[in-house]
Amino acid sequence: MAHKLFRKKTVEQIQKDTYHQGSGGLAKVLGVKDLVSLGIAAIVGAGIFSTIGLASYNGGPAVSLLFVFTAIACVFTALSYAQFASTVPVSGSAYTYAYVAFGEIFAWIIGWALILEYAVSNMVVAISWSEYFVSMLKGFGIRLPLWLTTSSEGAYEAFHKLQQAGSEALSSSEKIAAAAYEQAPHLGNIALVCNLPAGLITILVTWLVYIGIKESRTASNIMVILKVSVVLFVIIGGAFYVKPANWSPFAPNGIQGILSGVAAVFFAFIGFDSISTTAEECKNPQRDLPRAMIYCLLICTVLYVLITLVLTGMVNYKELNVNDPLAFVFQSTGLDFMAGVISISSVIAITSALLVFQLGQPRIWMTMSRDGLLWKKFASIHPKYKTPGFATIIAGIVVTIPALFFRMDFFVDLTSVGTFFAFILVCGGVLYLDHQGISKQSKFRVPYVNGKYIVGLALLITVLGLFIYGKATIKEWVDLSAVELIEHKSLTIIFWLTWVILTVLSYKYNFSTLPVAGILVNLYLMTELGASNWIIFIGWLVIGLIIYFIYGYRKSKLNVSHRALGDKL
Repeated sequence: MAHKLFRKKTVEQIQKDTYHQGSGGLAKVLGVKDLVSLGIAAIVGAGIFSTIGLASYNGGPAVSLLFVFTAIACVFTALSYAQFASTVPVSGSAYTYAYVAFGEIFAWIIGWALILEYAVSNMVVAISWSEYFVSMLKGFGIRLPLWLTTSSEGAYEAFHKLQQAGSEALSSSEKIAAAAYEQAPHLGNIALVCNLPAGLITILVTWLVYIGIKESRTASNIMVILKVSVVLFVIIGGAFYVKPANWSPFAPNGIQGILSGVAAVFFAFIGFDSISTTAEECKNPQRDLPRAMIYCLLICTVLYVLITLVLTGMVNYKELNVNDPLAFVFQSTGLDFMAGVISISSVIAITSALLVFQLGQPRIWMTMSRDGLLWKKFASIHPKYKTPGFATIIAGIVVTIPALFFRMDFFVDLTSVGTFFAFILVCGGVLYLDHQGISKQSKFRVPYVNGKYIVGLALLITVLGLFIYGKATIKEWVDLSAVELIEHKSLTIIFWLTWVILTVLSYKYNFSTLPVAGILVNLYLMTELGASNWIIFIGWLVIGLIIYFIYGYRKSKLNVSHRALGDKL
């Protein structure tokens, strides 16, 4: 059984299954410009229009450095994705790559994690879109009922808090949520509260993705042009209102304050990997996918750093704990016209991010279904629109229902957990490709820098730096009991142990430095996420493994092929 769990697919086998079994019927229409556009559409979305405010509030102007640090982590990962995309140019993203490198059980785990990443990301984007949409309507004098624009979860919790502690204990947003609960029609004891705009936009985007890749591409290109124009407009226009005094202190809450924004900042970068799910709709995936990933990541990093400096320069960082920071800073400086332009544009711009993630998820399900790990209906291609129709509809339902009823902050950190997990496996997969000699087939390869001594030297320098400059951190660890270390520092311990193991393996097998750096940086960022997110993520993986052993393990194409071969013998 253990052998079957780690059964792998070769590159040739994957390509044969895709193109010679009647399931490779997707329309090939995407060029490098379209892919860059899709990448920017995914990256420059809810992150820059919403979560960037929370990150700046926690870290101050220095959060711009966190964007650079996170971008570096993403570059290491993007190079690894690019190599896999040029080696295995089919839909499925990290799921397919894990099938080649680590075997079926890891492929299933990563595929299941990607379902969480893409679905949860779109829930956040849809909820953020709703907030900007409602704000835009208010600018035109249109006010939707509060109970149609508030999550039922948030409304219930706010009302309960109101009953327990009184209105003085509620924040302004909680007061609005409590009012929504009170104003809503009731069915018995149940208040009929939902975020209707979030649900409707998800349905609209799902329909667009369902009817075709050409239509999705055209819509995405138009929205990206508008989105980037608005961001440049904010940067250039806002630069005239920057007060350098607002940049001091640069890091008011120190390193911890900066790193507390890791989840929000990393969420702002999620998306460059999503374009790898469109591999089968690319004209030349082995050439264009690697280029597109690197191009869109570089463009977005520059935009993020500039806009963070502008925002924290226009107003004090303490004022940025809002859901619509771009519009807020211009309103606070009396530029209501620009705030209005941003609100209108952001509604359209965030839609493009929603579109790309909604485009990616069905294609991962389609690929898993081809391999027999999911119901074969997910692999069906619409005869007219040439899209995975059934999978697209189910993806729409999966995103729409939670977006209607839950709050955004519940999902942000959870998205990052699944993404970090996928990124680490992809970086590790490149080390496997190199070790097995499969990289020779890759038309793009991660630049090779021999890590034989570099990985160990970096570990030594880091440890020495910690003893010299991190005395407070060391004291904190010394003061903790063994139980407290396991409870609060488990992920950090795993990080250091992984670095030690990679040092030994790099010395023994001459591992490439860049994929190793990608593993370590992503793993370190994972240690900054809350334990509650990990508990939910582990629970999600347990559910996934149960489904795998009930269905996927038996129905796997590799298992069926193995049984058929045994019958012949």
